[in-house]
Amino acid sequence: MITLQNNLLTVSISTKGAELQSIKNPTEGIEYLWQGDAAFWGRKAPVLFPIVGRLKNDQYSYNGTTYPLNQHGFARDSEFHVEEQTANMVRLTTHSTPETKTYYPFDFQLTLTYTLEENTVNVSYLVKNTHPSEELYFSIGGHPGFNVPMTSDTTFEDYYLSFLPRRTRRQIPLKGAYLDLENKTLGQTNTDIALKRALFDNDALIYETKGKNVFSIRSEKTPHSVSVSFEDFPFTGIWSPPKKEAPFVCIEPWFGIADSTDFKGELNEKLGIQHLKGTESFSANYTISLS
Repeated sequence: MITLQNNLLTVSISTKGAELQSIKNPTEGIEYLWQGDAAFWGRKAPVLFPIVGRLKNDQYSYNGTTYPLNQHGFARDSEFHVEEQTANMVRLTTHSTPETKTYYPFDFQLTLTYTLEENTVNVSYLVKNTHPSEELYFSIGGHPGFNVPMTSDTTFEDYYLSFLPRRTRRQIPLKGAYLDLENKTLGQTNTDIALKRALFDNDALIYETKGKNVFSIRSEKTPHSVSVSFEDFPFTGIWSPPKKEAPFVCIEPWFGIADSTDFKGELNEKLGIQHLKGTESFSANYTISLS
């Protein structure tokens, strides 16, 4: 387990999946990150790569071959190695192997960098196409879960979702595990949304996001809050398990998204797919700020 620390935060990261394991305020003893419980959701903050969401029939096609790939891809279960570490930063890397190429036929290197800056965790992605000439298709995104309530004297319903800038965003509904693109609507993210279980009856809230965004979980009954800030991530999901009393909410910035109900399965035609030519790189980052 890797530990980063400054005077405001103590953060733990596992080399398995390069996954955040804890974000604590050491002074007040508050754990902000969901700690995992298989009764609700056993993970904490998985890295979604090389897909985001679910593929139709858990498979895709590329260059005439069909490959199996489970929801959210395989990076979350891959072992990363530490490239560099200081008191407040760690850089972890994984890459393609003969095994990964049996279900994902691309040469790649994936690097995650976590950096603490005061009360903020900066999460950076770097994807490299390590083949000299062949193309690389991928998606990537975050899936951090945050404890709600954050304090013992508040309840789930004491919190609300807040959005900056305050404007409507296109919302994509789900039909089962897949996108129902024909029924896009305007999500009312121009105002706060009170947290209640019924919000997630149809699974995640999925928004099209452009430019700079800040999605927050706040309450009038405590000064403690979580804000996820990101720029130019085209999609963002907000999720808590439907029909369960799960004490957490995920805010998930994505470069990629689940298959639509009418998708034909060709990876290079998938909505939100990212593309790199030989030796090219892709980078992005988002931040988690705690109060």
